[in-house]
Amino acid sequence: MKFGEEDGIMIRNMKAPANKTIITWYILFFLVLIWSGIGPHDYFTWILEVGPAVLGLIILAATYKRFRFTELTYWLMLVHAVILMIGGHYTYAKVPLFNWVRDAFELSRNHYDKVGHFAQGFVPAIIAREILLRKSPLVRGKWLFFIVTCICLAISAFYEFLEWWVAVASGTAAEAFLGTQGYVWDTQSDMFMALIGAVVALAALGKIHDRFMRDQGDHGESES
Repeated sequence: MKFGEEDGIMIRNMKAPANKTIITWYILFFLVLIWSGIGPHDYFTWILEVGPAVLGLIILAATYKRFRFTELTYWLMLVHAVILMIGGHYTYAKVPLFNWVRDAFELSRNHYDKVGHFAQGFVPAIIAREILLRKSPLVRGKWLFFIVTCICLAISAFYEFLEWWVAVASGTAAEAFLGTQGYVWDTQSDMFMALIGAVVALAALGKIHDRFMRDQGDHGESES
């Protein structure tokens, strides 16, 4: 198909906001990453916590021309990355704001790790939903909800495996990474928080996510 000059101008104008969004996204990501890496609690924990965010960035950059997510999904990814980078800087058990919450409400522990695991279900739920709707025969409905929830639980369980393997390999050096704070049911409660996050994301953002995908037209894949 051939496009005239007006069509080309229209396409460029449609692309411009998306490009500006991505540039802003990168700037915010690297600003927080640099802050996170300046004098963290310990660099071993920082690498373990921030590693998934950096790996995600590499994957997004490598696949951007072939598969572009909606702006909603990109912003949720950034929020999740920031949560990881804050946890990497302080360690999850020592994030100052949640130390204040612990002391103010006389809680038994710092609960920032639960925020991280809630996000571990919330954000992947929207990512998985978008990929399945755009790249599989699945349609909106109960099966999509169920499968996305199962994917998020699988991701959460695999992350707990990683924590276990790191702890076995490194011994006490992984204590800050595990962040159990003496809570015997920490692993199970982490996965439960991911489950809650996934369900809340699908229930609260499903229609909004659909609107973002509909507005994106070709679902963000590059024109040829």
